[in-house]
Amino acid sequence: MLHTCIDHLVITAPSLMDGAEYVRQALGVRLEAGGEHPRMGTHNCLLRLGDGLFLEVIAVNPEAPQPDRPRWFQLDAPGQNVQPRLATWVARTNNIHAAVAASPLAHGDIQPMTRGQLHWLITIPADGGLPLQGAAPTLIEWQAQPHPASKLLDLGCSLLGLEANLELAAAEQLSSMLVLTGFHGAFSVNVVSAGLPCGLVAHIQTPTGLCRLGLPAGVIAV
Repeated sequence: MLHTCIDHLVITAPSLMDGAEYVRQALGVRLEAGGEHPRMGTHNCLLRLGDGLFLEVIAVNPEAPQPDRPRWFQLDAPGQNVQPRLATWVARTNNIHAAVAASPLAHGDIQPMTRGQLHWLITIPADGGLPLQGAAPTLIEWQAQPHPASKLLDLGCSLLGLEANLELAAAEQLSSMLVLTGFHGAFSVNVVSAGLPCGLVAHIQTPTGLCRLGLPAGVIAV
């Protein structure tokens, strides 16, 4: 049977320093250094959010060669990477090929990726875009190894819940995708009226209290 769950949140930023400072101001903690993604020309820093959960700040690595394709997570899209933002999330699955086949959304090609000693399979659209503008997850299947979160320091932060605020048609698409890929976890899909802001909101417990990343809620749950 297919099983998917929240693996990590993705903060994109014009630089790694900008992204790390955005998270520090929002959550009151400093992120750990991650590493480089040679195929994508990016690098990251990380924050543990629980067992098998983490937050990633990712940005273009100015010292890396330009990749021969658009970078992932819309990092090359005009106007999409001018300030740090909660851009999307990544869902871990036990069978990425079956999950892509089952999903009604276009997640992109399944690509092998590495960062240091880590190896995984991940979905990446050819244009570097994000399914449902980031509200739908990128899919990942880690290869046989300890999960990256297990090696991160516990700074007292935990993900309490993640929500996607969408207009009705997109909300129905995302809800269907989650059911068909066997998703379980603290994720909710909310419907907003046409013309109101759409996007993700993450609710994170920190040492100083409950904090929120992303758009204001202000929506009607269904």
